Amino acid sequence: MKYQKDFYFDEIKGIFPKIIEFRRTIHSKPEISFNEVETTKYIQSILNSLGIENVTMLKSQSNKSDNDIGVLAKIGSGQSHIALRADIDALPINEETGASFISQYDGIMHACGHDMHTAMLLGVAAILKKNEEKLKHTVYLIFQPGEEVLPGGAKLFVETEMFPQLQLEAIFGQHINPELDIGKIALCDGPMMASTDELHITIYGKGSHGAQPHLGNDVVLAASNLVMNFQSIITKFRNPLQPAVLSITSIQTGNTTNVFPNEAKLLGTLRTYNKSLRNKLVEKIKENSELCAKQFDCEVNVNIVQGYPPLINHSNTTNYVINIGKEIFSNNQIEVAEPKMWAEDFAYYTEAIPSTFWFLGVKENNQQEIYPLHSSKLLPNDEAMIYGTIMLSAAALEYEGNIASK
Repeated sequence: MKYQKDFYFDEIKGIFPKIIEFRRTIHSKPEISFNEVETTKYIQSILNSLGIENVTMLKSQSNKSDNDIGVLAKIGSGQSHIALRADIDALPINEETGASFISQYDGIMHACGHDMHTAMLLGVAAILKKNEEKLKHTVYLIFQPGEEVLPGGAKLFVETEMFPQLQLEAIFGQHINPELDIGKIALCDGPMMASTDELHITIYGKGSHGAQPHLGNDVVLAASNLVMNFQSIITKFRNPLQPAVLSITSIQTGNTTNVFPNEAKLLGTLRTYNKSLRNKLVEKIKENSELCAKQFDCEVNVNIVQGYPPLINHSNTTNYVINIGKEIFSNNQIEVAEPKMWAEDFAYYTEAIPSTFWFLGVKENNQQEIYPLHSSKLLPNDEAMIYGTIMLSAAALEYEGNIASK
């Protein structure tokens, strides 16, 4: 390592009060996906005060005239280029934490930790700028909008003319995990999070009196059979060694006891790590939906909205993070992550560039109740940001050339 572990802890001591301030300001003024106009301005104001070059990334869906969202910042001027990424959007959730810095906006909350992600990357910006003369490479900081909703801000950014011009060799990112203890970092080589596809299925039939089913087409029975049929798809058409989830999470039909309705709407999700399996299951869902509807003389419309691809960590960048993490922290603070069936649009970066994504622990010692991601009561302790800021800073400062090809 080029820098001793004391270097990182000394650096964080100087900037940590500001990181807490960043987090609380962002948390109190959340903005939903693709509308992060004021958040963008706040990020730029901090970067400008540090003398860091920056530009906006995308256009928002806001009606405001000054509606650029997301920030791309640049530190250093070396020939090798890497990037660090944080997501900046909030969720349409009414906050119930009771925090002193609670959301000022009804129905919007940073319930997924993006306030912490952004605050940590701003802290990293200050550390890297302070040590810019030591950088032998260029570091881009991606403050990305729209992670929570399709098509995903990462996808839109990767598709811009700006992205390939960065000539990135590696990208690093992180996400808080309420199930992991503060001070711990978990990651793994290969699949880290799943692809996600949204299922929207509508079955059409002919309504009738509840006492005369023979005069109509029973969409309720067709929907029930389809739910059960899908479970046979997931068990009989995939290799048992390949993880996958196929879940129907909503059935909307009918409103009384004695009438068969005309239609039934089903919503669900499909998740896997394997692209070919994903495609195979999509085709089976369409095929079996048609067959199941036909069995009851009904018709069906199947709309599968393709979501994020699987997030696959690159071996070399992952080993790099593990090794520097173990040198800065104790060995038991760096864990092998259990892959999650969650989804993350960071996956678009892993598809494009050798990249690594890790989980940052935010669970306090002796914590009695764990509030999961997207909970209205999620309020992680600021202390967790010490470790995330150090890990991102080290990933940038210790970098030496194109490690993905080594």
